[in-house]
Amino acid sequence: LSPCLLYGGYVFLPFDAPLLPSLSARLVYTLRCAAFATVPIVLGMVVSGISHLCSSALEPSGELQQEVEIHHTYVSQSIQLFILYFFNMAVLVTYLPQELLKLIPLLTGLFAISRLLHWLSYATGRPLRAFGLSMSFLPLLAMLAWNLHGIFGLEPHSLLA
Repeated sequence: LSPCLLYGGYVFLPFDAPLLPSLSARLVYTLRCAAFATVPIVLGMVVSGISHLCSSALEPSGELQQEVEIHHTYVSQSIQLFILYFFNMAVLVTYLPQELLKLIPLLTGLFAISRLLHWLSYATGRPLRAFGLSMSFLPLLAMLAWNLHGIFGLEPHSLLA
């Protein structure tokens, strides 16, 4: 489903990436797009904090209730995935041609939406969790594969330069 969503967004959404000729401009563009991917994480932190305040497990040594644990797990997994996602996007933007830079905000939007879907499915039922997780993890694997191909296949002479 992730490739279909990315392709549909690339073809049908009426926006283009700005002209970014330099590497620094591309990295700043990626950084600005990545800021939007933090919205679900910050929202999860707020809900996690509220659930901590409303739970009866306010003692530091006490066990967390299931509602609190769901939000805490979501936030920690999302932060880990975001770090991997952001670094892979930062490397990806150095290899992409100008006409494919539209993928950066699309990948960011896909990450944010998939994390929200994962959170919703995690809170409602365990069998649905894999869908949201795979929507955010499989594009990460695809970016990693493309980045490794770019590093070792496209520019092996400048690997250590």
